[in-house]
Amino acid sequence: MKEKVVLAYSGGLDTSIIISWLKENYDLDVIAVCINVGQKDPMDEIEKKAINSGAFKVYIEDLTEEFIEDYVFKGLKANAVYEEKYLLGTSFARPLMSKKLVEIAHKEGAKYICHGCTGKGNDQVRFEVSIASIDPFIKIIAPWRIWNIKSREDAIDYAKEKGIPISVTKEKIYSVDQNLWHTSHEGGDIEILSKEHNNEMYHMTISPEKAKDEATYVEIYFEKGVPKKINGEELSPLDIVKILNEVGGENGIGIVDLVENRLVGMKSRGIYETPAGTILYVAHKELEEITLDKETLHFKYGISQKYGELVYNGLWFTKIKDALDAFVEKTQETVTGTVKLKLYKGNVMAAGKESPYALYDEGISSFGASDLYDHKDAEGFIKLFSLPGKINALKKNS
Repeated sequence: MKEKVVLAYSGGLDTSIIISWLKENYDLDVIAVCINVGQKDPMDEIEKKAINSGAFKVYIEDLTEEFIEDYVFKGLKANAVYEEKYLLGTSFARPLMSKKLVEIAHKEGAKYICHGCTGKGNDQVRFEVSIASIDPFIKIIAPWRIWNIKSREDAIDYAKEKGIPISVTKEKIYSVDQNLWHTSHEGGDIEILSKEHNNEMYHMTISPEKAKDEATYVEIYFEKGVPKKINGEELSPLDIVKILNEVGGENGIGIVDLVENRLVGMKSRGIYETPAGTILYVAHKELEEITLDKETLHFKYGISQKYGELVYNGLWFTKIKDALDAFVEKTQETVTGTVKLKLYKGNVMAAGKESPYALYDEGISSFGASDLYDHKDAEGFIKLFSLPGKINALKKNS
């Protein structure tokens, strides 16, 4: 009986040719696993394609709900962003996919897991670190680090040679990753930094220039940092993201053109579309502004950056990430309330917010009189606050 290999299969260019390549180079039964995290691919066609390409068995797993609730919304509560722009759409999905691949490998008694990540990318690290953190004994097969195929053009030629149907062409050679949270585009003329990216590539949104001329207002209600309602209607996490993707998309929201620092040491340019994510991150931060005290809010800025780096680097299943989750959960106890946003031609602006836990008090913060604060109180405070500066000036002038 043959040994088995579990292949992370998408039906795209790389994984389409990998089944054939594995069968040519390894005496293994290939079990293709296609994990749905909200991409719009026709899963029945992908299953047929995997079988026709030589897969011994195919799993189609819909993990979209778990993806949003247990991965994306954790990142949202942390305000996790990489390099102040990237909302981690691909990065959030990889640990969940890795967990499912290991689960199926255990079920099938497979000793190997194979992925189609390139040797220059971040995803190879995310998959392999996550897999090792769950089961350190599973062996990895990474074709891009082994085979003689050196480019996507070579991969296209290999597919044609083997009669493997693919949608990618040498003219439209973008590498696209899509899930319910985002779509990313890399490769092709995107790699030319001097060129403006082509907005015809967008999947989830439209360019701000093509967005409608009137503003759209949307109200989002959060409960302990988790979005629960849109415009007063309670909805499931999936429906919230779907609706905001639609609303954000038609208003040109969520387009990012980023030259990022990859984990493997090089810079790369990517075009990201995250309409719902952009809206939710803005709304969540607006709510935190009024519900978190200054020291907690400012400290959380650093936590958000660190959290984003950990997720980007594939370190989801680590003790430090679990510890940060515990801190974030504590901060979210009072992040409950409603934020009203104005969406207009690529912009997201606050148009009102309220919370039963708001630390802003109009009676205290206004210029009028207050029982808790007297204008005269500031004099003594300023004297104490400026004392180090006065002492420094005295020393300099002595």
